Amino acid sequence: MRRIVGIDVARGLAVLGMMTAHVGPDDHGPVPPGGFSQLADGRPAALFVVLAGVSLALLSGSSAPVVGTRLVQARVRILVRALLLFTLGELLILLATPVVVILPTYGLLFAIGCVALRWSRAALLTAAGVVAVVGPPLGQGIASSLQGARPTVLAQITVGHYYPAIVWTAYLLVGLAIGRSDLRSTRLRGLGALVGAGLVVLGHGGSWVAMHVLGWPEALATTEPHSSTTFEVVGNVGVALLVIAGCLVVADRWPRVLAPLAAVGALALTAYTVHIVVIAALGQGVVYQATLGVWLAFVLTTIGLCWLWAVSVGRGPFEWALHRVSTKAADVGPDRLPPVQEMADPVAPPH
Repeated sequence: MRRIVGIDVARGLAVLGMMTAHVGPDDHGPVPPGGFSQLADGRPAALFVVLAGVSLALLSGSSAPVVGTRLVQARVRILVRALLLFTLGELLILLATPVVVILPTYGLLFAIGCVALRWSRAALLTAAGVVAVVGPPLGQGIASSLQGARPTVLAQITVGHYYPAIVWTAYLLVGLAIGRSDLRSTRLRGLGALVGAGLVVLGHGGSWVAMHVLGWPEALATTEPHSSTTFEVVGNVGVALLVIAGCLVVADRWPRVLAPLAAVGALALTAYTVHIVVIAALGQGVVYQATLGVWLAFVLTTIGLCWLWAVSVGRGPFEWALHRVSTKAADVGPDRLPPVQEMADPVAPPH
């Protein structure tokens, strides 16, 4: 399967954005509200999940969804990847860094995505809208009912504060719909950017109206990062569409210039995992007392090492393991073939 450079560039931005949210210094500027550092809070993670949906679509036929045995193979590959991602995420949590690891929820979303592999784009977008509207109040209600109870892993990744799957499934479904489209279409890219800009305005503008004009409670109307409200989801989807459309256009024009950033996207799992391990090794100070120098060191080292690895080796170590194990597990029998005698030469004499 040929890699799409623009998607890798967008994924690279998502990984570096999450890294910035973890070890980047706060500027607390007035414009934009909260400072530029807040742009990296929540939005890159949402973009990361939208791109996960795109990846699921590419794994299952892109704009022509696979059927039959190929569909079974795609689902097995995705489910195995889901299990591996969940396991890796739980191992990273054991490092006890001050970072909320996204991989357990990421793995659960992969498993959920298997259900929607044959859905049309209209069905995917409709389902995403329903999840974005119903998921936030439902998730908050369930989370409130569980207060005081011992939190389970399933409850944390389903209705937890940072990456609740009951809401974040919307991002995955949007990504699947994007991946089922012709990503080479200039018209579609322009439409994606236009819709993205409209969703950003609708999400953040609608939040302001809901809170300051209609008097909605902040818990349901804010667009604060990781609030997982309908308005935040709408705004984050808009940002994701803008970034993906822009990256596809720019990567087509200057693929060599963006090769280092695309390398980060191609090695996204490795880059994300290693940066969590490095944070654990350096201590919590790199997060709680973040400095510009440390942030630059993380970003530049990640870009440099990923580019060097991609050029000299190819697939990243964690990506290789994910691909190898999931592909081997999906090595099932092909669709039913005609009997041997039906494939013989009809004019050959009988034995």
